[in-house]
Amino acid sequence: MKKVKLLITAIFAVLPMFMSAGDFTVGDKTFLLNGEPFVVKAAEVHYPRIPQAYWDHRIKMCKALGMNTLCIYVFWNIHEQREGEFDFSGNNDVAEFCRLAQKNGMYVIVRPGPYVCAEWEMGGLPWWLLKKKDIRLREQDPYFMERVKIFEQKVGEQLAPLTIQNGGPIIMVQVENEYGSYGEDKEYISAIRDILKETWSSCLLFQCDWSSNFEKNGLPDLVWTMNFGTGANIDHEFARLKELRPNAPLMCSEFWSGWFDKWGANHETRPAKDMVDGMDEMLQKNISFSLYMTHGGTSFGHWAGANSPGFAPDVTSYDYDAPINEYGGTTDKYFQLRKMMQKYSKTKLPAIPKMPAQFISIPAFELTEHVDLLNGVDSVVMDSPLRTMEELNQGWGSIVYVTTLPEVSTPSVLTLNEGHDFAQVFIDNKYIGKIDRVRNENSLQLPAITKGQELKIVIEAMGRINFGRAIKDYKGITNSVTISTDIDGHEMIWNLKRWTILTIPDDYATAQKALKNFPSPLTSKAGYYRGHFNLKRTGDTFLNMEQFGKGQVYVNGHAIGRFWSIGPQQTLYVPGCWLKKGKNEVIVLDVVGPKQPTILGQKTPELDKLNVEKSRTHNNPGDKPDLNSATPAAKGEFYAGNGWQKVRFDAPQTGRYIALQALSTHAGKSDVAVAEIYAIGTNGSRMSREQWTVKYADSEDIRRGNFTADKTFDLQESTYWRTAKNAELPHLMVIDLGSEQTVFGIDYLPRVDQGAPGSIKDYRIFIY
Repeated sequence: MKKVKLLITAIFAVLPMFMSAGDFTVGDKTFLLNGEPFVVKAAEVHYPRIPQAYWDHRIKMCKALGMNTLCIYVFWNIHEQREGEFDFSGNNDVAEFCRLAQKNGMYVIVRPGPYVCAEWEMGGLPWWLLKKKDIRLREQDPYFMERVKIFEQKVGEQLAPLTIQNGGPIIMVQVENEYGSYGEDKEYISAIRDILKETWSSCLLFQCDWSSNFEKNGLPDLVWTMNFGTGANIDHEFARLKELRPNAPLMCSEFWSGWFDKWGANHETRPAKDMVDGMDEMLQKNISFSLYMTHGGTSFGHWAGANSPGFAPDVTSYDYDAPINEYGGTTDKYFQLRKMMQKYSKTKLPAIPKMPAQFISIPAFELTEHVDLLNGVDSVVMDSPLRTMEELNQGWGSIVYVTTLPEVSTPSVLTLNEGHDFAQVFIDNKYIGKIDRVRNENSLQLPAITKGQELKIVIEAMGRINFGRAIKDYKGITNSVTISTDIDGHEMIWNLKRWTILTIPDDYATAQKALKNFPSPLTSKAGYYRGHFNLKRTGDTFLNMEQFGKGQVYVNGHAIGRFWSIGPQQTLYVPGCWLKKGKNEVIVLDVVGPKQPTILGQKTPELDKLNVEKSRTHNNPGDKPDLNSATPAAKGEFYAGNGWQKVRFDAPQTGRYIALQALSTHAGKSDVAVAEIYAIGTNGSRMSREQWTVKYADSEDIRRGNFTADKTFDLQESTYWRTAKNAELPHLMVIDLGSEQTVFGIDYLPRVDQGAPGSIKDYRIFIY
C-alpha cells in the first residue's frame, strides 16, 4: 500500500509537465480557466534576482504559500546588454524558469515591458539606446520602436510556445507597464499591444496602472488591472473600474507587500497584518492579485536602479520586506499569510521546502593585493570636449576626466553641471572633496590654483533612474565644468573644455586585468583589492563590507552587487551555489578606499544600519519662512476620506516656493500625512516636478520609517510625508520648485490607506 501511495504521489508530481492545451479568458466578473471561474493568486518573483540553482526552491516556497501563479518581468537590458547580442542562457533562461513553474503546478503571468520599472537599472531599458542622443524613450520614436519589436520577437521565440493554448503555463501577458505615471499616449500603447499580438497570438493581454490614472491609456480591447499597496482602501481602488466595466474581473496586479530600500535611508518595512488583511479582503470578494513582491531577491552586479525626482539609488538587496526574504527564508509575514491562504484552499497547502543551503560564517580575512583604480582603464580619449559614458560606448562603471587648470589666485568654486553620479575631485592627485548627486550637490570649494596644475574628476555611475521621465539618465558629466570666483568685485568664470577622458568598465574581466599589475606603485587607497578564503563546506553567507567605502564586489567571478558605507545595507548576500570547497576569490572595487581591507562572512544580513553624514530631515530654522504677514494663495478645508482633491487659486500666483500649512486634521490629532502634491500650470495641467526639492518641513517621521517631505513628490502614491508622533500642530512644509513659476492651484492626495489617516482638514497655501 505504501508503494502505491508513493507511485500516486510521483504521478501527481509530474502531471503539470504534461498539461494539455487549454484556455484562459474573461467571463462575467471572473477569469475563466478552461471555462471554469478562476481567482489568480500570483506571486511576483524575478528570475535574474535569484541564482538559477535556487529557482526551484523559490517556486516551491511560493506554492507552499497557497499561490497558483507566478508573475514575472522580462528584463530587456539583461537579455540584450549590447545591441543585437541576445542572451537567454543560464540565469537569463526565462523559458526554463517558466518550465520549472509548470513542473511545480504553477501558472505564469509574463510582463515583457519593454519598460518594467522594478527598481531595476533604467527600468529594464538598455543603456545603449542613449547612444542616440535625441531618442524618445517609451514613445513612437522610430529607432526605439524598431528595437522594441526585435526584442519582443526574441522574447516570443522563447516564451510564446509556452502559453496555455500550447499546453504551457503562461496565462496572461502585460502590455507596457504603469504608463499612466509616465504620460498619456494611447497610440504608443496601441503600437506596443500590436507588437505583442503578433507574437502572443490568442494569449490574454492586459495592462496595469493606478486607480487615479488608468483611464489615460486604457485600451478597450485589453483587460484593466489596478496596482496599489498594503493598507489601501480596496473598494475605493476599484470603484471607477467597476463603474466603467461592471462585468469585468477585478485584479490587483501589484499588491505591494513592502517597499524598496535606498542608499542613505532607513530599511523599509510594512506591517504584516495590513498585507494579510488586504489579501484576505480581496479573496473574500473574488478579486485576483499578484503579491509584489512575494520574494524580491537581490539586484546582483550593477542592476539596481534609482528613483526620481532627485536621484535616489536603490541598494543591492531587493528584500522588499517580502514574505520570503532576500535569501529565500520564511518570515513572520510568510507564516501569517500562509495561515490566511489556507482558508481559501480545498486541500492542505504543500509543506514548506527546506532551504537549499545552510548558512555559514567566514572568519575575517585580509585582501592583500591592491592596485590603483586607473589600472582598470579600458579606453583613453585625448584632447576632447566633455563626453558621457554612453558617447564612449560604456554602459556601467567609472569615468575619469583630466585637464590642466588656469591660474586662479583666490579660492574658487568648481561646479559640475549635471555630474552623474558620485564625483571625487583631485588636484595633482591631492583629494579636494566629493560632489554627490544623491545629496543634490553640484559644486565644491577649490583652493587657490596655479596655471598647469592637473584637475582630475573621478565619477562612479550608479544605477540609472528607473521611474518617471528622468529614465533618460546619462552617466558621467553630462553638461559642463566651470570654475568661478570673485576678483575685485567682478565675477570670473572659466569653462573647462579640453579633457583627457578615461573609461573604467564595471565587470569582472576588467578587475582581473587591473590586478595583473600587482604589485605596482599606489597613489591612494581607492582601487581594486583581492583576497581569498578557504571553505571545508559551502553555504549561503553575507559578506560584511563595513570596513570598505563604496563600490562593487566579485566572488569567484560573480558580480555580487554594490556596497556603500552610508547604509542602510552593510552586508552582501552570497549564495552558496556560487562558492566552492577550498580556495575562493573575492575582488573588491572600492572607489573611495577602505578603513581596513578586511572582510568577514556572517550568517545573518545587516540591512538597517545607517552611517549618514548629516540628518535627512529638512527642519533647519534658517529655512523656515516668516508667513505671519503673508497673504495665502488659498485657504479652506479639505474633505475627509481617500482620493485626489483640487485647490484652484482665485488668481495666479508667482513664486519659487509652495508652502502648505496644516492647521488641523480630520481625526482631531496632531499627526499629518500627505501622499502627493502637484502644482497646476497655465494650461490646467500638472507641472513637472523633476527639479523639486524640500526647502523646509517642521516635522518628519524618520523613527518609524522614511516619511520625509520629499515623499510628496516622489511619483509614488503609496508613500507619504508623515509628521513625527505627537508633534504639535500647525505643521508646515515648503517645496522649492527649482525656479520662479506661475502657479494656478494644487492637487492634493492624502494618505491612500483606508480612512486616509493623518488627512488635513483646515489648511493654508502660500506661493512666494
